[in-house]
Amino acid sequence: MSRSRQPPLVTGISPNEGISWTKVTIRGENLGAGPTDLIGLTICGHNCLLTAEWMSASKIVCRVGQAKNDKGDIIVTTKSGGRGTSTVSFKLLKPEKIGILDQSAVWVDEMNYYDTRTDRNKGIPPLSLRPANPLGIEIDKGRFPQKDLEALFPGMSADFTSENFSAAWYLIENHSTTSFDQLKMAVMNLKKQANKKNEGSLAYVKGGLSTFFEAQDALSAIHQKLEADGTEKVEGSMTQKLENVLNRASNTADTLFQEVLGRKDKADSTRNALNVLQRFKFLFNLPLNIERNIQKGDYDVVINDYEKAKSLFGKTEVQVFKKYYAEVETRIEALRELLLNKLLETPSTLHDQKRYIRYLSDLHASGDPAWQCIGAQHKWILQLMHNCKESYIKDQKAWRCKAPQQVAFVEKLTKLVVIQLPNFWKLWISYVNGSLFSETAEKSGQMERSKKNARQRQNDFKKMIQEVMQSLAKLIRGALLPFSLREGELRQYGGWEMKSELSGQWLTHVIQTVRLSYESLTALEIPNDMLHIIQDLILDLRVRCVMVTLQHTAEDVKKLAEKEDWVIDNEGLTSLPSQFEQCIVRSLQSLKSVLDCKPGEASVFQQHKTQEDVCQLSIGIMQVFIDCLEQLSTKPDGDADTTHLSVDISSPDLFGSIHEDSSLSSEQRLLIVLSNCCYLERHTFINIAEHFEKHSFQGVEKITQISMESLKELDQRLFEIYIELKADPIVGSLEPGIYAGYFDWKDCLIPTGVRNYLKEALVNIIAVHAEVFTISKELVPRVLSKIVESVAEELSRLMQCVSSFSKNGALQARLEICALRDAVAIYLTPESNSSFKQALEALPQLLSGADKKLLEELLNKFKSSMHLQLTCFQASSAMMKT
Repeated sequence: MSRSRQPPLVTGISPNEGISWTKVTIRGENLGAGPTDLIGLTICGHNCLLTAEWMSASKIVCRVGQAKNDKGDIIVTTKSGGRGTSTVSFKLLKPEKIGILDQSAVWVDEMNYYDTRTDRNKGIPPLSLRPANPLGIEIDKGRFPQKDLEALFPGMSADFTSENFSAAWYLIENHSTTSFDQLKMAVMNLKKQANKKNEGSLAYVKGGLSTFFEAQDALSAIHQKLEADGTEKVEGSMTQKLENVLNRASNTADTLFQEVLGRKDKADSTRNALNVLQRFKFLFNLPLNIERNIQKGDYDVVINDYEKAKSLFGKTEVQVFKKYYAEVETRIEALRELLLNKLLETPSTLHDQKRYIRYLSDLHASGDPAWQCIGAQHKWILQLMHNCKESYIKDQKAWRCKAPQQVAFVEKLTKLVVIQLPNFWKLWISYVNGSLFSETAEKSGQMERSKKNARQRQNDFKKMIQEVMQSLAKLIRGALLPFSLREGELRQYGGWEMKSELSGQWLTHVIQTVRLSYESLTALEIPNDMLHIIQDLILDLRVRCVMVTLQHTAEDVKKLAEKEDWVIDNEGLTSLPSQFEQCIVRSLQSLKSVLDCKPGEASVFQQHKTQEDVCQLSIGIMQVFIDCLEQLSTKPDGDADTTHLSVDISSPDLFGSIHEDSSLSSEQRLLIVLSNCCYLERHTFINIAEHFEKHSFQGVEKITQISMESLKELDQRLFEIYIELKADPIVGSLEPGIYAGYFDWKDCLIPTGVRNYLKEALVNIIAVHAEVFTISKELVPRVLSKIVESVAEELSRLMQCVSSFSKNGALQARLEICALRDAVAIYLTPESNSSFKQALEALPQLLSGADKKLLEELLNKFKSSMHLQLTCFQASSAMMKT
């Protein structure tokens, strides 16, 4: 069965040596909850419970009995704690027999005692020697439970020696079944005892009545004799004799006891002086003890001694005591200053801070040491933060680490705050709830005062936390976001040499660092309104990270032109569109953790200005890539761009790319870029828009729309350039070919077939087809349709310019127009059909069947002779159908 209290522990006994029946004071811990809880007390093996007087849980007074051992422990046993232990011992001295005239340095303690030889009371007898049965009748213990009696008489006791003695409790416990007659007899016994005490003062007088009577008779006889003689002679003679007798008696007594009485007087004075010194040696030795304990750091001992001295001598009127107590106060005041200086020293642990605050509180120091400590810690944290900045700025030029200096600074600064602020916050919490002081009854007043002061200073502490948070945020802004500070703040929190702005990767690292610091601070249960400034800082860093990342992405996209190797796949595409998409995806993936909102964070895109800026940067990235395509498409033949050689001269693909470049014509580059443009429009830009939406970008439709329009404009410009390059030579060769050899539509022979100029035109169209087909099959219909439109338009114009046709001329013209139209029939458009129709309408109609038959034979002959060349158009037709 476990006990509810700890075992008793004796830590001191005063005095620690003496003879039997020496009165001692025992001090310690858990010495019982009350007089009834004390069930055992032994000193040097002798049971001293009968003389024990329980004073408190830390103090017992008793007398040492006749022990067998010379030295032994002091063992206290209680109901609640059981048998205890002792850290001190008592030494029992053997009394020496001293004669009446022998000198001695030991004397009997001048106190009230009970003389067992004469059975007389000398003052008040010790508690242990008082009668155990004051009523003088038989004790009959009742069966009432002790707990019920304690509940019935709270704060009282059945012990008749206690100050809280309850007669009712005593009678219920010891005489619950005693008869009324017996109780009346007990009353008579008490009255007899009281009368004996009153008669005790007369006992001495009664015992010496005979002596008094004899002295009175002698004096009366002398007086009567003097009256009977009636003479002066007799009177003078008797008086002289009496005086002589008295003088001789006095001289004899002085002679006999002069030396003894002198020694007694000297012993009395010495004893009185030693008694004073012994009794008040605590006060006389206290200044020196205070100094020694302060040097050893035993402040608890000093405080306990001071409290004891203050209670004993604080209001004394004795000059000697006043002098020594004033010296004690001087030492204590010096101790207060020492403890306050230690409290305000930095750095210091939270444990030491609480300890010094308690010491100062116990010493009743003026002011509010706890609040002074909070203020000192606040200033110290701010100073540490600024010193951290200054140290990094000082080392800017000598910085050689891999991580940028600003990043290292933010890591060090946030680590500093996360380490120091928790102790600062916990100190405040202890100040608020009063836990800086022990929760005993005597400290409850200090706790209440502390709580009251904390309530009054709540706003002041809130300003301290906000100042620390503002300094943290502004120091980070000075290093990473200097443009967000005012000019005055920049001088205080800035000072960094901005050689180049941090990359998005390092900014992401910084954001992660600040976020971890924020989480550590919120774990302290600091109110969110005090940390709002850190949330704003994180938001601004996230926005800046997005902006910088997009700007760097635009630079990376611009460099893609240098990586173009002009190697095409089966669909006529180079790796450039894929590289562009991958560049965008990598950029967005690097922003994922930045764009994701942690608990309590707002979206990066919550502000309209941010949305617009991000949208413009995204459009800028797309436009940069479109400009790259235009730059590549207009690159002159053989003009290798060597500006990138300085970037990566060791690249193994560098000269291979130049070789590839030199083998491509400008028309082929145009076709490749056109093929890439088509793929970008149908796939890449749509995929990128999906990635933007996936990462919560705003204005994706606007980004896609503007980018598509710009891409289509480039595509149209490049397409028109290519058509101009290919169609103009073919169109330009028609008119000279038609009128070669002074051909005249009015005077020509019967047609025998299609003339060479038309065949040459078709061969040139086939060459364009082959070139486009080699690059991109999908571009073939678009390119050839436009070339056919140009050729048909030119042919229509030439036919309309002829003033008149002969029969043979009209047949020849119709043959060539129909041959060209039928050869490129797969690429005819409404525009080219209209041109061919206009050309035929400009010719005279064929009226005879022979002419129609001849036209059909000549067309069949042309198709048969050009079958091999025209096969490419049929393959294109099959491909277009599929």
